[in-house]
Amino acid sequence: QVQLVESGGGLVQPGGSLRLSCAASGFTFRHFAMSWYRQAPGKERELVATSTSVGGTTNYADSVKGRFTISRDNAKNTLYLQMNSLKPEDTAVYYCNARRYVDLLYTYWGQGTQVTVSS
Repeated sequence: QVQLVESGGGLVQPGGSLRLSCAASGFTFRHFAMSWYRQAPGKERELVATSTSVGGTTNYADSVKGRFTISRDNAKNTLYLQMNSLKPEDTAVYYCNARRYVDLLYTYWGQGTQVTVSS
């Protein structure tokens, strides 16, 4: 059974930091590209950052470049998102995503974790 379980969300003041984690099970983690998405109230879900399966290349949305860092530990089947210099506009539910295309697209989602940036 595939599971992606996010943790680490919460309430933080502007300028603060949080580290999100996504524990994966039920599939071969190292073979999948892993991403963080977020969805703010009334807005569409947007891609925040991606770590590819081969080489671990990372990509970021312009809005988080220089502030957020995505990383993965293939030995622990865990994805991370270090978020620094948080802004109120970073407030959203953050989702972990796994994706791999092998003849068919395989994609899995976590349940999400709330991040609220407010004073």
